[in-house]
Amino acid sequence: METLPENAGALNRAMRRNLFLLTCCQAIGQAGNIIMLSATALSVITFYPHRDLATLPTTLQHIGVMLSVFPAAALMMRMGRGFGFQVGSLFGMAGAACAGAGLYTATFSLMCLGGLLLGYAVASLQMYRFAAVELVPISHRARAISWVTAGGVVAGMIGSGVTRLTFDAMMPLYLGTYIAMVVIHIIVFLLMSFVRFPPMPKATQAEGPKRSLWEIARQPRFAAAVLSSMAAWATMLFLMSASPLAVVGCGLPPTEAPVVIFLHVMGMFVPSFFTGNLITRFGTVQVMAAGAAILLAGVLVALAGISAWHFRISLALNGVGWNFVFVGATMLVTTCYRPSERGRAQALNDFLIFSTTATASFLAGFLQDRLGWVVLNLAGLVLVAVAFVAVVWLWLQRRPALAV
Repeated sequence: METLPENAGALNRAMRRNLFLLTCCQAIGQAGNIIMLSATALSVITFYPHRDLATLPTTLQHIGVMLSVFPAAALMMRMGRGFGFQVGSLFGMAGAACAGAGLYTATFSLMCLGGLLLGYAVASLQMYRFAAVELVPISHRARAISWVTAGGVVAGMIGSGVTRLTFDAMMPLYLGTYIAMVVIHIIVFLLMSFVRFPPMPKATQAEGPKRSLWEIARQPRFAAAVLSSMAAWATMLFLMSASPLAVVGCGLPPTEAPVVIFLHVMGMFVPSFFTGNLITRFGTVQVMAAGAAILLAGVLVALAGISAWHFRISLALNGVGWNFVFVGATMLVTTCYRPSERGRAQALNDFLIFSTTATASFLAGFLQDRLGWVVLNLAGLVLVAVAFVAVVWLWLQRRPALAV
């Protein structure tokens, strides 16, 4: 566990500047990820006959995250956060260019390779929230995580806006969208050069010896935090990925799908403006428990009917519940490692989470097509139950000395 830094207290001007720039990088970089999720399947079906594989490049992006988290974390521990994040942007440029080339040449395998390369960029992007806590005093960690996550609100607007403006700007359709993705990663690369991160601690300077990954993972708080986060991510992606197919399959117009996804994205990121304050006031475990309850409410609304408003309310609640659990779990994970262990511990956390998201992303469309929306939400109930069990375990394991 990390000790209280000497600069504990209020945020100074440099801290606010760095946190603001990191939030801007999050907003712009996450917009590229939203564009990928929005445009890939639709661009694939413009030339590839096997529609059941249209989401494969996106699934490979999740696999790319799994494969990249440990190398990305090791690079940052060795070379620093800024350098590591800029390498992530380079992978983003390469991945978007590769996917665009695959679309232009009608080469499905090239688009899949682009998705895999983009996985490294997303792995780096996910580590922004851990970098945020290193920019502020310990008393502001929850707010820092929350503020950086809140960049997703702007990302949702940028991502949807860029997709609408560029999908038919060039031929073939969506080629302009992939070019815009390249530009987005260039902007993040340039912005990141202005963020001043503290130096990463060397192993010889850090307090205490480095523990094995197993020793870190078997801590009750770490295990419960990661398990709850995995369950929240799986529930969120399970229902989000299948909802456009379900909307159309239930007889609603295709124009309803973007509305549902927009409300879901707003549910995911708008709460970040106050989640940190809620954690500071009520405690991490309590906010995570509320998040699990909201996830449950979202599933129950989905099971109650198939009108447009059932989809809208269900997916919005799904996003809010995910936010509460995810921000709280991230806060807990930052209390479970020593300075010398941070890179490996953060990478282990994201590896476990994105192994879940890859599976959920792959299964969502298949189960929706074969079994339907109701069965998909019944499976979601099981995942929410896992989140509840993890939160209860946290409550039972917490110690009075820990402000959780």
